[in-house]
Amino acid sequence: MRKILIAIILLTVFKTEAQPSVLSVADSLYAYGNYTKAIQIYKTHNNPSEVYDKIAKAYLAIGNDGEALLNYDLSLKANPDNALIKYDYAKLLSRHQKLEEASVLLKELLNIDTKNPNYHYELGLVLELQSDTLAINSFKNAFDLDSTHQKAIYKIAEDYLVNRKHNLSLKYIDTGLRAYENNIELINLKALNYYWDEKYVESAKWFEKEIELGQSSQFIHEKLSFCYAQDSEYKKAIEQGEIALQYDPKNKTNLYIQGQLYERIGDFKNAEKYISEALELMDIPLDAEYSKLAVIYNSQNKYKEAIDAIQIAINENPKNQFTQFLLVLTKDKYYADIDSKIKVYEDFKEKFPNNIYVSFVDKRLKELKEEKFMKGE
Repeated sequence: MRKILIAIILLTVFKTEAQPSVLSVADSLYAYGNYTKAIQIYKTHNNPSEVYDKIAKAYLAIGNDGEALLNYDLSLKANPDNALIKYDYAKLLSRHQKLEEASVLLKELLNIDTKNPNYHYELGLVLELQSDTLAINSFKNAFDLDSTHQKAIYKIAEDYLVNRKHNLSLKYIDTGLRAYENNIELINLKALNYYWDEKYVESAKWFEKEIELGQSSQFIHEKLSFCYAQDSEYKKAIEQGEIALQYDPKNKTNLYIQGQLYERIGDFKNAEKYISEALELMDIPLDAEYSKLAVIYNSQNKYKEAIDAIQIAINENPKNQFTQFLLVLTKDKYYADIDSKIKVYEDFKEKFPNNIYVSFVDKRLKELKEEKFMKGE
């Protein structure tokens, strides 16, 4: 009997002394990223209400948000006045579109501590997801409490950008960059402010800054290419356009723009290549695009190819007078026979008696007929 009593006492002492080590072991496993094993150890704790939040964080770390939500709910019920649990749970609820529940918790937190900028910021995110126009007020409250709050600054600056209030947007961006000069999101917003305000030289500087900081995307290189082109820096525009095409080699818009840029620097071979490739991918009326290709062929004295391209353009839109006139001009260069040249101009006049090119057509007909007379034909 005495031995049994001693065994019971020892077992009780062992359990009492061993319990703190459960938390120590689990916390250590969690700290080193062994989350699943940490969860297993936490679940052996004799007072689950003390570890529900730890289990929730471990589940969150391995991507099991469902179990994380369940354990945060249990933790908050066991510890209803714990602000940290309430805050973490609210953020997770928001992420899973449980917006009403998240809003309630965040407002409770603000009733306790209205000076906490992150409470205002997180409530702003919830209101934004609810399409509530008061969201911006919450972001501004966060900024008023912490003028270095990068995320709140971004939201405010973004809102002003969307509403084309560029000066106000830039004011907040500059405030944020003074606190953290390499904030990629704010740098991108600054580039976009100048871009949409058509200040392309300034915009280019900030897109360049993004690239210097290791950023690269189709969007960045497309916009930087456009900025360079607007400043007549066509070679730099082409370089950025080539990088943008690496992300989407079959992007017909970018291919066509690239062809136009090559035309600007007189590289008609590459202009022809890119525009031809773009046209093969397009499935809309393409009279203007094929006319552009014809102009490029003409620049290379490829009149037969130009005529073929113009014929396609005419098939796309038979009523386009410019395309019809371009065909006349091209045939004028292509045909050696004067009578054939005269006929294309006369046919054009008959088909479009009130055309806007009548002065040129009449002048050219007069020249051709005089040339024919001088040759005695």
